Amino acid sequence: MGAMKEQYTKIYNLSVSIKLLNFINEELLKDTNISSKKFWEGFNKVVHELAPKNKELLKIREDLQKKIDDWHIANKGNEINLEEYKKFLKEIDYLKEVGPDFKIQTNNVDEEITSIAGPQLVVPIMNERYALNAANARWMSLYDSLYGTDIIEQSEDSTSQRYDPLRGEMVIKYGRDFLEKYFPLENLGWHNITGFKIDNGSLIVLKEDTKTSLKNKDKFIGHRGEANDPSAIILKNNNLHIEIIIDPNAFSAQQDPAKISDIIVEAAVSTICDNEDSVAAVDADDKVICYRNWLGLMKGDLKSTFEKNGKTYERKLNPDRSYISKDGKGLKLHGRSLLLVRNVGHLMTNPAITLKDGSEIPEGIMDAFITSAACLHDIKKKGNSRSGSIYIVKPKMHGPDETSFTDLIFTKVEEVLGLEKYTCKVGIMDEERRTSSNLKECIRTLQNRVFFINTGFLDRTGDEMHTSMEAGPMIKKGDMKSSKWIGAYENNNVDIGLQCGLFGKAQIGKGMWAMPDKMKEMMEQKTGHLNAGANCAWVPSPTAAALHALHYHEINIFEKQKELQNRVPAKLDDLLTIPVADRPNWSIEEINSEISNSAQTLLGYVVRWIDQGVGCSKVPDINNVGLMEDRATLRISSQHIANWIHHGICTSKQVLEIMKKMAKIVDEQNKSDKLYQNMSPNFDKSVAFKAACDLVFHGRSQPSGYTEPLLHLNRLIKKN
Repeated sequence: MGAMKEQYTKIYNLSVSIKLLNFINEELLKDTNISSKKFWEGFNKVVHELAPKNKELLKIREDLQKKIDDWHIANKGNEINLEEYKKFLKEIDYLKEVGPDFKIQTNNVDEEITSIAGPQLVVPIMNERYALNAANARWMSLYDSLYGTDIIEQSEDSTSQRYDPLRGEMVIKYGRDFLEKYFPLENLGWHNITGFKIDNGSLIVLKEDTKTSLKNKDKFIGHRGEANDPSAIILKNNNLHIEIIIDPNAFSAQQDPAKISDIIVEAAVSTICDNEDSVAAVDADDKVICYRNWLGLMKGDLKSTFEKNGKTYERKLNPDRSYISKDGKGLKLHGRSLLLVRNVGHLMTNPAITLKDGSEIPEGIMDAFITSAACLHDIKKKGNSRSGSIYIVKPKMHGPDETSFTDLIFTKVEEVLGLEKYTCKVGIMDEERRTSSNLKECIRTLQNRVFFINTGFLDRTGDEMHTSMEAGPMIKKGDMKSSKWIGAYENNNVDIGLQCGLFGKAQIGKGMWAMPDKMKEMMEQKTGHLNAGANCAWVPSPTAAALHALHYHEINIFEKQKELQNRVPAKLDDLLTIPVADRPNWSIEEINSEISNSAQTLLGYVVRWIDQGVGCSKVPDINNVGLMEDRATLRISSQHIANWIHHGICTSKQVLEIMKKMAKIVDEQNKSDKLYQNMSPNFDKSVAFKAACDLVFHGRSQPSGYTEPLLHLNRLIKKN
């Protein structure tokens, strides 16, 4: 499909895409106190100041990688001596000196960050409907979330379109068990109740004529409707609210003696609106879609119209939730997830703007200014952040010099946009080895801005493999999770975060549950993230947020964090232990199976990225289990195969044969998608297949093993 060639206008020393220029002047800055002249004058000056520094930091990445490669080549065949290795990493300035203890000074942070622990959604900002669904996922129906997933066992009826009363009954029982566990009543079980009323600000729970109340009366917050006949009861546990909805006319209340029609749970407490790994945004057209959706969220007027079963629906942001408090006041609960925005990292540039030397703008700098400018609207009306902050999540930074550069970028953003210093808060994604190894010093550089740190196992594994590419063949992907470095990495993030005073001030996050259809497994396993000390953890869907929220009722995470402050901190030696295989004597079947698995998910993701511009999708794996894939999963797969080829575990020819075989399987898995273009049998004609092969066969030479350069290049070829 041919795209029109980009048209540019000269503004000061910048050449700006007309589409982007019009968006900024006519939409973004409209109704703010920043004139176009002021914006472009400041932006032009800052971009030309910061771009050379950005380049310099990327050059340091390359130089360090070269030195590490050379060190491993020189030490080939010898077991790695950790003391010598650390000495070397210090000499080349990879490992920094650890400075004195300090506590973060971040101020004006919303309670969703400081004191409400709960699920965190990540949503591709390019898709307005998904973005609205995520923002509205602050309040979710527990009944729907249970009924529609594998938590309630399937019966013969439940696979049909008809309502299954048996399944409905099991949902009601699950809901009652939940209430029984976290909101117990005096001398009565929730399963036996028949009604509610409010008497002088107290909740009375009825069983026929018997009256009872909550064991812990502080858990009752308020109600909606008449005191004698309430339509909703609002309760709170571990800072999370739930609403018991009473509606005798509702279908779901027909089986219920108390006429409870639903339990609404506070679910996605915060949401990351993503401009990075889950989107495919390669030019001005794409970036404007992302920026416009974010602007709509910040102004509160984003809408999405769509058709379903022949009907047209409109989706918009949910209002706040009103209720009557215990002392009879009309109060409101915030109706939407607190929205954070993920910018891209320091690596990529974008053709939407070019600088005076003709080079493309560093995309992270462009994101910083435009996503922050959109928040000027929210700072006025406080529909998102009631404390007047802007929450930027910044990924893929390598070490304290790069986090310090991020601090500088946002200082400049605040100056140009006339914002108070430190209005822009920064979330540090600890997903690169040089950041993990120097985490305390990274946090120090952002101590007035940091509102969040988290671990990202997939990207971090990709960087682990790329950094130590020359050290030897890596262990299998599935064995990474139990390797020494990863345990140290996950614990170190929490240990350092707590040591630096993030308790009660910022989020400590953990990674994604990648199987959206396997909710029963999630409920069994994801408490692990809370026990590890995370006061937020990533989920793949609003439904998953509703269910994962139950874990935060079970575990008081702030008590858990206090406990963890007393444990022995993770060791740097463990963190720096490289996951090379001791004796890589795998059988040919094992090797082929490992490569097939990586090749299949890699192709399944790349083909949608390149051909359709889809940056995040549920890709069926080799066993047809749908996995949420984004660029992080792609990085780990491509680096792993590249490493095995490099160390002779397999040959390029063998890998190419497997790639072709897997491409046929991926084509078959996508046959019901009308927009899908087959990769086989004309492999040479498929831009997507070529891109996937390049990611593997040129994996070693990709900067830090990142997939963006090749993806962007090939997507632009496909679009133009």
